[in-house]
Amino acid sequence: MAEETKDDETVEPNLDSTGDLLRRAREQKNLSLEEIAKKTRIPQRHLASIESGDYEALPGRTYAIGFAKSFARTVGLSDASIGTQLRTEMEEQGHGAYQPEMSGYAPANPSSIPPRYLAWTAAGVGALILVGYLVWRTLILNPGDPTQIAENETTTEIESTSSTNNSQTANNGAPTPSSSGTVILTATETVWMKIYDEEGKRLFENEMAAGDTFTVPSDAVNPQILTGRPDALTVTIDGQVVPQLGTAERTIKDVGVSAAALLSRGAADNPAADLSAE
Repeated sequence: MAEETKDDETVEPNLDSTGDLLRRAREQKNLSLEEIAKKTRIPQRHLASIESGDYEALPGRTYAIGFAKSFARTVGLSDASIGTQLRTEMEEQGHGAYQPEMSGYAPANPSSIPPRYLAWTAAGVGALILVGYLVWRTLILNPGDPTQIAENETTTEIESTSSTNNSQTANNGAPTPSSSGTVILTATETVWMKIYDEEGKRLFENEMAAGDTFTVPSDAVNPQILTGRPDALTVTIDGQVVPQLGTAERTIKDVGVSAAALLSRGAADNPAADLSAE
């Protein structure tokens, strides 16, 4: 009888979902989703979607598994076990082919990413060092001619202002792209995206490396985009850059990427520009 009980315990299935395991581990450590988001640098809405099992709200299977692994490490669970369980759950729910998984993928370790203020501080220190060196070099070469130094600084200021004005004039004088122009999406860093038409037919789905480009087919009917990193894409129409599709803090879905849709979106985002043009 004891042997039968032991066998029953051995084959008992794990009924806890990945989200339940992560939520309980988080609550045992008295951590909120907001705190987990700050530690992992993963948007809080994605963490909530993982806990609730709402995989449709995530940008793709690769991102979902990577986010879950990072979540697991933060609350003291095995990231390998969580990744395997989540992959199985997504396949059972029909998300297995949502995005080809890239081997060796893992989100960036937050501890290895310098804070933004530190980067700005380093840039400021570098600029001060450069200015100090230029002043020192000028004084060494022309120790008795302070008037010449002032004249040089004034000339540099005038040249800088002239360059800025010329640049603004060139931008303002650029012709407006055509609503039937060629749209090209260029990755500025590693980014996954999916392009599809209004009937849901997939036109492109893959991870792009920095510098990779994709030309939206001119005959596509209302082409749209899904991506978790719209800020990592530069969009051009006939070679002219148009406003970004979004920021790093928001996954976009069903956003039109035809020339007409992009121009209409740009006009809606900047009505002042339309009024000044009139």
